[in-house]
Amino acid sequence: MSTLRDLAEEHTRLRPADIDHLHRIAGDWQLLSDLSFADLLLWVPVDGEGSFLCVAQVRPTTAPTAYQDDQVGRIVGGPEVAHLEVAYGQGRIWREGDPVWYGDVPARHEAIPVRLRAADGESGEVIAVVGRDTNLSTARTPSQLELNYLTTADDLAQMIADGTFPPPRHPGETTSAPRVGDGLVRLDAGGKVTYASPNAQSAYRRLGYASHLVGEDLAALHRRLANDPLEGTEAGNGILAALRGEAPPRREIDARGATMLTRALPLMPAGVPIGALVLVRDITEVRRRDRALITKDATIREIHHRVKNNLQTVAALLRLQARRVSMPEARVALEESVRRVASIALVHETLSMSSDEAVEFDGIVDRVASAATEVAATEVSVGMRRKGSFGVLPAEIATSLVMVLNELLLNAVEHGFPPAGEADEPLAPGAAPPALPELGEPAVPGAVVPEVVVSAHRFRKMLHVSVADNGRGLPAGFDAEGGAKLGLQIVRALVTGELRGSIELRPGADGGTEAVLIVPLARTAPDGRLTVSG
Repeated sequence: MSTLRDLAEEHTRLRPADIDHLHRIAGDWQLLSDLSFADLLLWVPVDGEGSFLCVAQVRPTTAPTAYQDDQVGRIVGGPEVAHLEVAYGQGRIWREGDPVWYGDVPARHEAIPVRLRAADGESGEVIAVVGRDTNLSTARTPSQLELNYLTTADDLAQMIADGTFPPPRHPGETTSAPRVGDGLVRLDAGGKVTYASPNAQSAYRRLGYASHLVGEDLAALHRRLANDPLEGTEAGNGILAALRGEAPPRREIDARGATMLTRALPLMPAGVPIGALVLVRDITEVRRRDRALITKDATIREIHHRVKNNLQTVAALLRLQARRVSMPEARVALEESVRRVASIALVHETLSMSSDEAVEFDGIVDRVASAATEVAATEVSVGMRRKGSFGVLPAEIATSLVMVLNELLLNAVEHGFPPAGEADEPLAPGAAPPALPELGEPAVPGAVVPEVVVSAHRFRKMLHVSVADNGRGLPAGFDAEGGAKLGLQIVRALVTGELRGSIELRPGADGGTEAVLIVPLARTAPDGRLTVSG
């Protein structure tokens, strides 16, 4: 299905500013639909055809729809659009005519011209028409609530025709709440309540106001109810701004353990301020859950911070113990344990600064690679490089993967390149030693600079990782599965167990050794569903 912008650009000559205004109407017109108990259809004239195209549609939540089928994309002409032509050509709201039938559903047609005001505030041209079509099959004597809804809807319809509705949207605001059914309060020009829906009355009772709202000065009431005087003053000033014809941002009021969200809209049919419409919603439970989530997130981050500190303490103790051990094999084993514990601590350090259980893994890989070249037991200077991006990974993948990469990088640096001079041929008797190289040149002309490259990319919900070096390659008879090295045993256990992936050690395409990992990013949730990480 094409979007409003696609349809308008394809079939009309509307300017970008016109289309933006239509988007603003479609983003805020659920309010008008619910107050009108009617379907709203946004019609734009088709170039040179004498017909109209429906580019958007909304159904009421307060009444049955007049259209079971989607009307967006439909082009109509002839007698069927006579009411749209009057509204578009004459720039006035059309309410004449007899009911029409859609199948077995009788409906009442209305047409509201959409006007975009000029930059200087003057009345602009009509750019589209809003069709307001009411299902009459359930018509009945209207209640006080319905009468107030319909009166307010007529005021907003006139404001659409004037170009003063919808009001400008404030940064970060959405149009999802509050809605008409959450609670509606209508004010007169003096700010006194003339009508409050039952849901609105209940919301104010939660704040501690038990009396009827009708006749109350709502701005003064907000100042009295709020726990925080500053919050109450801002909420009251928002009501006064709406009465002056402005569109204030949404406000929240906290009182007696309850929280209410308010949205004030000016009512200015024909440019005359006649009062304001205030939508309210009790969001006490929503805010309670928000606070619980914030507390939970803070607790999780604190746990990661403490785990990181404890792991660093363990690493420091192991490092002290290694210095006191005289047996070389034991010292090497302890130093390897220090590096493994430190790599896990690195993940928890990153998680302690994150707002969720996921980390940007590229930075962790870069730090682990840098540490591997610094602590590796080798005399050769090895360069490290990363290609591609790991992206964001969840903690359960990141913790195991960083240990795997730590082992592979250390193996590549320590075992992939022979110590300096190990492979050099002895000098012939009486031969002069080779000249020293210039700064920046390899020690041996034509020699390859030692390097380890970590590559990563995602494909079909799988993370493909390779650690490749340009060293001397795998030794003859190397058995990856049956090797007795602890590092490779850790790698195999983590990859096949924790990560549920696969690993292959093989000769590199241009020499050296390459370790290839394939890790699934899809995880099985507790309810049995698959979730995709990152």
